[in-house]
Amino acid sequence: MPQLAKIKSLRSLLLNSIIGLVVLSLLITSIVLIQKSQQHENKFIEQETLSWANYLAKQSAPFLQDNNDKTHSELKEDLKSLIITPLINRVHVYSISEDNSAEFFTSYNKNHNFPAIKDKTDEIDQLSQFRYQETYLELMVKITSQDKLLGYLYIQASLNSSKSLVNRLSYLAISLTVAALIIALLWAMWLHRKMHEPVVEVIESIQQVSQSKDYNIRVNNQIYKEFDILAQNINILLSRTQKHINKIEDAHQHALLQNDELKEKVNSRTDALKESNQELLSTLEKLHQFQGQLVETEKMASLGDMVAGIAHEVNTPIGLGVTASSLLSDKLNEIKAAFESKTLKSSQLKKFLNDGEENVAIIFRNLERAAKLISSFKKVAVDQSSAETRTFNVRELMEEILLTLAAKLKSANVTYHLDCPSDLVVTSKPGPINQILINLILNSIYHAFEGVDNGAVDIKVMSLSDQLHLNYSDNGVGIDEGIKSRIFEPFTTTKRGSGGSGLGMHLVYNLVTQALDGHISVDSELGQGVKFDITFPVELVSDQ
Repeated sequence: MPQLAKIKSLRSLLLNSIIGLVVLSLLITSIVLIQKSQQHENKFIEQETLSWANYLAKQSAPFLQDNNDKTHSELKEDLKSLIITPLINRVHVYSISEDNSAEFFTSYNKNHNFPAIKDKTDEIDQLSQFRYQETYLELMVKITSQDKLLGYLYIQASLNSSKSLVNRLSYLAISLTVAALIIALLWAMWLHRKMHEPVVEVIESIQQVSQSKDYNIRVNNQIYKEFDILAQNINILLSRTQKHINKIEDAHQHALLQNDELKEKVNSRTDALKESNQELLSTLEKLHQFQGQLVETEKMASLGDMVAGIAHEVNTPIGLGVTASSLLSDKLNEIKAAFESKTLKSSQLKKFLNDGEENVAIIFRNLERAAKLISSFKKVAVDQSSAETRTFNVRELMEEILLTLAAKLKSANVTYHLDCPSDLVVTSKPGPINQILINLILNSIYHAFEGVDNGAVDIKVMSLSDQLHLNYSDNGVGIDEGIKSRIFEPFTTTKRGSGGSGLGMHLVYNLVTQALDGHISVDSELGQGVKFDITFPVELVSDQ
């Protein structure tokens, strides 16, 4: 919204525009008229001055031919009698001496109060044309007789008449300007009043609509075409506004009815949701109790993902066990009913025993599977403080682990190579190291060497700057890019339907980062095997 200080009045705009236009027009006209008049007057003075100069030069020629002491005074008196116009201020007559130089002969001065002027003999060439000064103009003409140069006549003409004309015209221009300003002011005020009356009428009508909020009011027709078009458009706007307001009021009433209906529905549903909210709150409380017990590490999924993964993995074997037990219960009820009715056949009993044995086997296998999953999950959540610290030989620890897994490696046709200093003795936690290496080897056996005839595992251990570096690699099938980015997350596996739980590499990650306070990274491409780089701090012990 513009500030009030920037709002301009139509009256001031009209006054300023008309007065400015009139003043500018009069000023331009006056300046052009004064200049033209001054040029005309100056032209007239030049013509008069030239005529007088030629006339006086002709009258002075006989005196210059005689050139004696009497002729000086005679010419001066003759000039006084001849010059009857107030236009001429001064006249100098110069004669040509024997050496052809100009010298002063006599002069005429209109007023003896005028100060004398210097000799003009050195300005003959410059004064051959009219030269204007502030109050006069000068001219030098030749005095000749029968084409013989006798001398020069210098004449000075007054410019007072030109200045007087300019002053009179200036006073006239000022008077005309003042009169024109008065007329323009009256005209602008009359024009403003004529234009202001319809504007005021339109404004009053709009203010009346604004104050009363009655959009049925209409602006009267105007006598001027432009304002009448404005009034008609305002009336159209008021009519459309009234229709729009009526639609809004109808829509508002309809919305109020809908709101009442919605309130009833909301109230009825709110009561039903309260019970559901209570159940949700109790479930949330139980989830909060489990949160403090789960290990949350870098790059791991949230607690909700872990609980959902465990529930999904455990749900399958338990569901199968429940199905088998339900089927066994139905069969048992059938045998019991047949026995009580004394209709039990031996074939029926035999079939029941076979089916029961099969159902019990299914229940046992799935409960064992669930137990293993729960046990693996417990390992993931083991606190690193439970691992004991002791001094041990790293190579001997590695050889013991490989010896334990020798049967599995042999059955899977997998060879291994261990590169570790025999005298490397450190103080650390052998339990987590044992579990890490076992999980890596088993992961290679179960996943990496599928379809590979001669699998190979390479283990390299070195100590550097109080850090133990364990590099584990195999020549298996490698890891897909989609799995590699999530390999350390819980329940990430490619063998979900074939016995894989997806907790092995997550357990390795937790043991390295939490139990050993170290770092693990993986590098793999499809068909190029996999390489794990594990680093964790240890305390080196000198071998005695």
